[in-house]
Amino acid sequence: MNAIAASNLRKIYRGEKGERHVLEDVHLSVAAGEFVAIVGYTGSGKTTLLKVLAGLEHADAGRVTIGGVPVTGFPRDASIVFQNYSLLPWLSAMENVRLAVEAAHPEWGRARRQEQAERYLKMVNLGGALQKRPGQLSGGMRQRVAIARAFATEPNVLLLDEPFGALDALTRANLQQELARLCFEMERVVTTVMITNSVDEAVLLADRILPMTRGPKATLGPGIAVELPRPRDAASLAADPRALAIQARVIEYLTDFRSPKSEDQAAEEVAA
Repeated sequence: MNAIAASNLRKIYRGEKGERHVLEDVHLSVAAGEFVAIVGYTGSGKTTLLKVLAGLEHADAGRVTIGGVPVTGFPRDASIVFQNYSLLPWLSAMENVRLAVEAAHPEWGRARRQEQAERYLKMVNLGGALQKRPGQLSGGMRQRVAIARAFATEPNVLLLDEPFGALDALTRANLQQELARLCFEMERVVTTVMITNSVDEAVLLADRILPMTRGPKATLGPGIAVELPRPRDAASLAADPRALAIQARVIEYLTDFRSPKSEDQAAEEVAA
């Protein structure tokens, strides 16, 4: 059984200016423990798809299951990380994480929730910032809190919506490695779907890449396996002909479904 399965998904937004067909005939299957990256242009519908998978948006047609159970709301055994951190500004880093742990594990006592929150904040190198509020933290530190919060709930499924898109290059590279360590070096297996518009990031982190066509009526293309040994690092991948071939396949697929933009513009956008 697939950990995540979606079939025949369609999503239409309706407003005063009429209908906007975002997704059409989307199929997705993710095996337990697999890390899948969905790559596409900005505005193609990637975030909408992730929200449908998470039960935060309802599809107009089709079906989503997580662990074989139909998704009708946000699954209790899932966690999500957004690009904009989504932290409660009046709470400390510790309190933000502990609140999520309490919601996921109400049966745990206060001491255990506290220990769990502290453990995962220390895992992302925030042991010295436990009592700081989001406004006292840098953007990278805030995203570390968001990642610690996601893993501290001990999810079976992790959903990532361009989690590093708002960060500078150095912070992004450091957090990519932190995420890889948490996903692949921990005892607990986590099934992950990440939305990104960076092909390089997808090759660095994913087991499989799914390109998304440009909207309207965006859909997913065929999966491209990333059969590269771990751990991976960006410098080595930049000189690895296997990694370069994977990047080329993804970009080729996406540029084949370009809009009136030129091919050079499209290739530049998805390679960024």
